[in-house]
Amino acid sequence: MHAFAQSINHYVPSNRHLAGLVVVLIGSLFCLWLNTSLDTWSDGRIKGLSSLTLAILLGMLLGNTIYANFAERLDAGVVFAKGQVLRLAIMFYGFKLTMTQVASVGMPAIMTDALVLTSTFLLTYWLGTKWLKVDKQTTLLIGSGASICGAAAVIAAEPVVKAEAHKVTIAVATVVVFGTIAMLLYPFLYHLGWLQPWLNAQQYGVYTGSTVHEVAQVVVAGNAISPEVGNTAVVTKMIRVMMLAPFLLILSFALTTANDSNSSDKKPSLVARIKQVKVPWFAFIFILIVVLHTWVPMSASFEQNMIILDDVLLTMAMFALGLTTHLSAIKQAGVKPLILAAMMFVWLIVGGGLINIGISFI
Repeated sequence: MHAFAQSINHYVPSNRHLAGLVVVLIGSLFCLWLNTSLDTWSDGRIKGLSSLTLAILLGMLLGNTIYANFAERLDAGVVFAKGQVLRLAIMFYGFKLTMTQVASVGMPAIMTDALVLTSTFLLTYWLGTKWLKVDKQTTLLIGSGASICGAAAVIAAEPVVKAEAHKVTIAVATVVVFGTIAMLLYPFLYHLGWLQPWLNAQQYGVYTGSTVHEVAQVVVAGNAISPEVGNTAVVTKMIRVMMLAPFLLILSFALTTANDSNSSDKKPSLVARIKQVKVPWFAFIFILIVVLHTWVPMSASFEQNMIILDDVLLTMAMFALGLTTHLSAIKQAGVKPLILAAMMFVWLIVGGGLINIGISFI
């Protein structure tokens, strides 16, 4: 009970966090406003640009210019936003999902998501570490973003991977670049007629949801065909999001095993490895919230408020990440992470397409 109380207290900010949290909150609210305003000003022509993208860009701009003058006073709150606020955001993401949505697309979509996720992550890890020689943390983060749910997966994996801020930013950047290309390319290929011989409209929705990086990008790519296809695409995408919790647990176990193997000649027992795994409880609370959201009656206003709160918390985490990201570190990483992400982009289109076609024949 004492340990549980300590865990809860860990999420309660103290006075030393307040200044940084206020700055991060103001920055995130500005980015949310700007995202909405850009959509209005452009008459809806700016597609797929999210408040998360704007937050990390603005955070990086400030972080590499004036933030250094205030870092000593604000850093505690900014680090709190990157850590505890991020975990809360992942938990509350469950208010955007229900188990009923999962059931509506059926087993083929679940199988497709599982196969695309597994193959994409394993291929990213192999290509990144064995062939391109990208550092392990960056490879794991790029693999998480490409295989599951974009920026949200990258920042959810960060506590498990224990990556530096600039590596998280690199991975998020690849999601933004290639996810945006996919968002525009998929409907283009469909309208050209290149996909129809292999996938009908609903199967295109599953294909989009199982292979495009971000939820917002899936919404655009799916609805470019029809609202029905858009719904199928989004639900398929949300199933990938729900796979985040078991993915993080398996990743934590794998990293614990790898660290044990590197630190000792004596191979630890399975029980010993399991005991050392740092369970990403925030991800499992996310699943619990999905279940509660499905079966416990909630008013529409409460649901909407929780979704808005989650958007604010996610944007705060990304703004804080941008503030602590230094361009010099990104330059030092070189072009290899971008090449790796480009290769996985091609895999998602081609390999993901073959997986979708194969399952459609089952």
